[in-house]
Amino acid sequence: MEKLTHQEEEVMLIVWQKGEGTIRDYHELSPKPLMPYTTFASIIKNLERKKYLKMRRIGTTNLCIPLIDESEYKRKFMSGVIRDYFQNSYKEMVSFFAKDEKISADELKEIIKIIEKDE
Repeated sequence: MEKLTHQEEEVMLIVWQKGEGTIRDYHELSPKPLMPYTTFASIIKNLERKKYLKMRRIGTTNLCIPLIDESEYKRKFMSGVIRDYFQNSYKEMVSFFAKDEKISADELKEIIKIIEKDE
């Protein structure tokens, strides 16, 4: 899976939120001020080239269909971050955020409760 640029990720978030739709549908849902339509359409074409979505022609309109769901993307993206920045250790990642005070002891306790409940 080819990595997405920041703009491509922003557009994919809109695609995942909406589901199937046209470029115009997605463009109208994007944050204001709207980027130029042609720029937005180019990003959609890149997403199609990278196989994150496919286009299906319906009359004179292209319907965009996501090929990967958001949770799968997050899982693969986070796995890469963990591998590249934390020696493939989730423990290293959590301790990094704890040391940097991005996560509190209470939040860590909540996470442990969630983990223990799922076992």
